Amino acid sequence: MKILVTGGAGFIGSNFIHYWLRNYPADEIINLDLLTYAGNLDNLLAVKTNSHYRFVQGDVTDVSLVNELVANVEVIVHFAAESHVDRSIKNSSDFIRTNVEGTRVLLEAAKNNGRPRFHHISTDEVFGSLDLSGAKFTEKTPYDPRSPYSASKAAADHLVRAYYHTYKLPVTISNCSNNYGPYQYPEKLIPLFITNILLGRKVPVYGQGKNIRDWIHVDDHNRGVDFIIKSGRIGETYCLGGASEKSNLEITQEILGLMGAGEEMIDYVADRPGHDLRYAIDFSKIKRELGWEPQVDFSQGLKETVAWYQANNEWWSKLRN
Repeated sequence: MKILVTGGAGFIGSNFIHYWLRNYPADEIINLDLLTYAGNLDNLLAVKTNSHYRFVQGDVTDVSLVNELVANVEVIVHFAAESHVDRSIKNSSDFIRTNVEGTRVLLEAAKNNGRPRFHHISTDEVFGSLDLSGAKFTEKTPYDPRSPYSASKAAADHLVRAYYHTYKLPVTISNCSNNYGPYQYPEKLIPLFITNILLGRKVPVYGQGKNIRDWIHVDDHNRGVDFIIKSGRIGETYCLGGASEKSNLEITQEILGLMGAGEEMIDYVADRPGHDLRYAIDFSKIKRELGWEPQVDFSQGLKETVAWYQANNEWWSKLRN
């Protein structure tokens, strides 16, 4: 099978490529990535010489290039996206161009070039915010995006569904909770805090650190995507969660503990505008239908993630200021 992975030089996409070539070595992967600030070919050094892997530098909004690539694949796995909420608050234009227009270009190319299987990677942030306790997001939760980033992802999700209903394109969508693991760009919470401590800097916690997120290891996420590509029902959405709800302060304290640092390293800063209070995923649908559930224990996964950044100073130090 030949697969087009968009955004495959980013955090989740590069881990997906490693996962797929490890588990399906006979398949071929084309990685389309523009290599913006978060795209990093160092993430893929281990597969660089693999004859079943090819990298193409390019933009998902490039109609000619996308059509050329899509015409030669059986599956599209669409990771490419601008994904940092704070950046979207400062300037939303790149998020609309990549996340909305880029998705439209890919869908059009799929419609016009053999109708390959199309899997779209989304986020739980499209659902908005939850109270501190009680309900979790499900596939039936109404969309209520609160940031330019989540609004752009919500728009992309709606486009994917529209191409299924209008053109019968064979699509699926997954909405996942917060990912963590190796190769994550160090602007996100966990790698930012780990690398700050390694640099002797304090860690910035928004407000009082009460906001809660559900955390999923990137390997569990990509295993879930595998299950959906192979066995998911066409036209359906599946939520992928880690069963690991943690407040930002709890995450901070756990990282400090693993790294032998004290709470004097915490710098409480002004809260983010429109900061969603809680995200939590109910993944019972994919567990019931496809037999998937997370396997990586959060504490063990976080311990291994800290160890990875400690052992890979050369990788992350080039990305920090």
